[in-house]
Amino acid sequence: MSVKIAHSAASHGAPLQGEIAVPGDKSISHRALILGALSVGESTIHGLLEGADVLATAQALRAYGADIRRGSDAVWRVNGVGVGGLMTPSDILDLGNSGTGARLLLGLTAAHGITSIFTGDASLRQRPMERVITPLQQMGARFEAAPGGRLPITVIGTNRAMPIEYRLPVPSAQIKSAVLLAGLNAPGCTAVIEPRPSRDHTEHLLRHFGAEVTIGSDDDGARRISLTGRPELQPQTVAVPGDPSSAAFPIAAALLVPGSEITVTGVGLNPLRAALLDTLREMGARITERNRRQDQGEPIADLVVRAGPLRGIEVPGERAPAMIDEYPILAAVAAFASGATVMRGIGELRVKESDRISAMANGLGALGVQVEELEDGLIIQGHDGPAPAAKGVCINTEMDHRIAMSFLVYGLAAQGPVQVAGCEMIETSFPGFSELMAGLGAHIEAVS
Repeated sequence: MSVKIAHSAASHGAPLQGEIAVPGDKSISHRALILGALSVGESTIHGLLEGADVLATAQALRAYGADIRRGSDAVWRVNGVGVGGLMTPSDILDLGNSGTGARLLLGLTAAHGITSIFTGDASLRQRPMERVITPLQQMGARFEAAPGGRLPITVIGTNRAMPIEYRLPVPSAQIKSAVLLAGLNAPGCTAVIEPRPSRDHTEHLLRHFGAEVTIGSDDDGARRISLTGRPELQPQTVAVPGDPSSAAFPIAAALLVPGSEITVTGVGLNPLRAALLDTLREMGARITERNRRQDQGEPIADLVVRAGPLRGIEVPGERAPAMIDEYPILAAVAAFASGATVMRGIGELRVKESDRISAMANGLGALGVQVEELEDGLIIQGHDGPAPAAKGVCINTEMDHRIAMSFLVYGLAAQGPVQVAGCEMIETSFPGFSELMAGLGAHIEAVS
């Protein structure tokens, strides 16, 4: 187990070399646990992400009556209670820092006639939940929330959930998934209409576990996902691919540190998740795929990454849903590209674990990078080579794991060491990050 630390420093060193596998996909891990808990019988999950966020979801599902165990073989076994079979938790459910876990479980609980109380850490309690609450109220659930629709939230679920047709106000896989999970215990057809496609792991896994899901187009061309309620889900085996959002960090480091060449094996390349790779390739990145295959509807490949010069581009705004979590590391990469990189249409980043637009703008500016903060984006002027690293600056990550990892990667290729605070939060989504990077030759160390 890695040692949790408050501060780390990253500095330039030898080229990165080697072959690695990143932890399992966080989005798929949450959903595999939830659908396993709603199945009748034992499901097995290989490659589950064992970060704090996913473990919080597992603990909540245990409180609902599911038997969830990790074997000595690192395989997770879930004995579910069936759709409609959740028990009333005996205590408050603490989701820690997991926005995904909280929002998905709000949906799951809404369509069961039980009462649950959700809370989380200080960061999660600041994140808005109203977008999820609104459609779930339409289905018949009641909510008692802190001001602004925030945690702590008491959910008074209904055992007479009404199927609804809900048009998402913004592309959001979490809102979509919450409605679909509630729809599992509602009679008839529940439909979600997306203005733009968002990651579709929920649809793939619902089908994998035996639910009837159809995908088509609405009259205006929007994507319509329809679910037939009250299925008897069947236990399944799930192999979780490597998380593309986690793979983004060693990939970026290998692109930036001269002479580097690494292979990242078994990365999930769902087209609604993999837009960062398209963006990096447009910037000139040398990233090639090997051994491409498909499992449970999810494309997977090994990625070979080689360092080389990059150029700034304007990232299409419509690409945002397919790479929303990767904009912090893209901002770090853009500091090393020649010319300007323009990112617009990413206002959703202001309500993540932190205001990620401001966090990246402030951190890059403190290091000496020319950056303009927009209401819904960033414009970063790259350096066409090693980017600056101002002495005596310690980056404030706002306790956001992706901000922390992005600036550590930045430090690996900068003109001088970069010190980053709040690195203990990395364990929530990427356990063993520093050790994995050290295995490639990266210089990341704890500082007092």
